Amino acid sequence: MIDSTPRRLHLLEQYEDGEDSRHFSLRIEQPAASDLAAKAGQFFMLTLPGVGEAPFTYVSLPDAQGCFTALVRRAGRLTQALFDQPAGSVLGYRGPFGHGWPLFFNAQPLLVVAGGCGLAPLAGVIEQASRQAMPARLSVIYGARHSGAQVLGRERARWQQTLPFIETFDQAAPGQRQGTPLLHLDEVFAAGPPAALLCCGPEPLMRASAEACLQRGLRADRIWLSLERRMHCADGLCGHCYLGSSYVCQDGPTYRYDRYLQLLGRSSPISQAPPALFC
Repeated sequence: MIDSTPRRLHLLEQYEDGEDSRHFSLRIEQPAASDLAAKAGQFFMLTLPGVGEAPFTYVSLPDAQGCFTALVRRAGRLTQALFDQPAGSVLGYRGPFGHGWPLFFNAQPLLVVAGGCGLAPLAGVIEQASRQAMPARLSVIYGARHSGAQVLGRERARWQQTLPFIETFDQAAPGQRQGTPLLHLDEVFAAGPPAALLCCGPEPLMRASAEACLQRGLRADRIWLSLERRMHCADGLCGHCYLGSSYVCQDGPTYRYDRYLQLLGRSSPISQAPPALFC
């Protein structure tokens, strides 16, 4: 039986974290076992009483006290109202939902490619890798329109101390790398081909990154994308998040690339990507 009643969620604090984005610290009042079993890449539904409900990804996962963090980008009435909430506000929470990133590759070299706010769903994987005994087995390429559009500033400063972390910009300042993440793939592959790719960002960027890795010898069943759709209910009932025959809120948001292509009715990737790749 589906229970769509939100549980009490407390807003602890928020701070600016990128262009039109804020970092929220939250606490579930009575965390359940399912909250503590949440995986990086899953999402939750946040309710603002009197305004509405929307899905957001976890940046850090709920701990034993129910505390976790999330990145919220200003995108409409609900997010603006959320930005206006003071510390101590009581919100609503449902989750966790969907499927997160695969967890079998702890001992294998892994490549993470993120664009814009797409770094947030990957934060849990990067954080875990940064704390491993051999963190250099994970490499990150992060693209943004310009430095002011980057997110997770505090986390990135920490990750850069332990991981190969390439930052590149559509509008680069002197001394910064220019161009999309695709232009820097050869550098990562030259240091040793990754065993898998995890990618999140605008869908054209993800498709282009997947194709580029396929061309470098990575199999489609070793590539995962995190998709964004209009997940209004998270229960597979409203039909807003169809991907082919799949509900993204139930079967995603993380999809293996060969499955993604199958759902789109394609047998091979599209070798095109528009120039504007960042959100």
